[in-house]
Amino acid sequence: MKYRSANILISGCVTAFLLLCLTFTLSQWIPIDPTLTLISDSASAESYQQARETLGVDLPIWKQTANYFLRLLHGDLGMSVMTSNPVSTDLFRVFPATLELATIALLIGIVGGIPVGVMAAWRPRSFWNVLVQLQVVIYSIPTFVLGILALLLFYVSLQWTGGPGRIDVLYADYPTSSGSLLLDSAFHGDWDVFRNAFSHIILPASILGLFNMASLSRMTRSLVLEQLSQPYILTATLKGLSPSLVLWKHAFRNVYLPLLTVIMMSFASLLEGAIIIETVFAWPGLGSYLTQSLMLLDYHAFLGATLLVGVIFIGFNIAVDLLSTKIDPRVAQ
Repeated sequence: MKYRSANILISGCVTAFLLLCLTFTLSQWIPIDPTLTLISDSASAESYQQARETLGVDLPIWKQTANYFLRLLHGDLGMSVMTSNPVSTDLFRVFPATLELATIALLIGIVGGIPVGVMAAWRPRSFWNVLVQLQVVIYSIPTFVLGILALLLFYVSLQWTGGPGRIDVLYADYPTSSGSLLLDSAFHGDWDVFRNAFSHIILPASILGLFNMASLSRMTRSLVLEQLSQPYILTATLKGLSPSLVLWKHAFRNVYLPLLTVIMMSFASLLEGAIIIETVFAWPGLGSYLTQSLMLLDYHAFLGATLLVGVIFIGFNIAVDLLSTKIDPRVAQ
């Protein structure tokens, strides 16, 4: 178990290192000069050269990479040209918005996907199986198309939900200690703020939840079908146990461990930032931050965001490994 977790950590660190080196190299081929984000294109040659020295882009690529990793060892992610703030400060600011969005999307996916997948496996020719197939159709629709259609229908036409952004301008300066508008407003009893924040988050979270629901329902159906074909299910049925008991106590009991792995990795995928959804809904999260930093070629910003994504995946892989062993010690054998 310890060796497996160590291997995951080592391979993840190596992958993150190679990814950052590759990002540095590819960034040199992008036809955008990051120096122009500091000064205008009409600046003098002296100002232009001084800005390049300030950013460190006048150095060879290998030296830029080496300097970045030396600073990284001291916990310094650099300064963002886009915001003029330390990248670590920016990431702490934008990540809670993505965490809040991903958590609600995951809950929607779990509540809607797992029961549907179980029932589709238990009743293959029922409405539940048709519902799983319909979810696959939804899964094939581009995310930005669903996002735009949802805004046009529920925000513009019906006015059932809030529009783009995380909250209305009226509550834009609402203080949050945890970074979650829903938790902080509910804790302090500010229900007007809570309702406003919920009206903004429910639409993007539901779209992400639909995609998550589609993958979870198909995976659950596949896992349950595999268990229902095992001999122990026939034995339990012949003993006279009720169908619901056979399904939930016996079949599903051997499914929840691999399903837990799927859920946690789905959560990690959501946390990396649903870039398209955050862009369509102007959601101020990690995905939007990464997109804006790429557009402006803000090296430190998009490298810091990329590093955070890598840390999330490494952390969730190790967490899945540890939880699997705790739940079923046979995994460690």
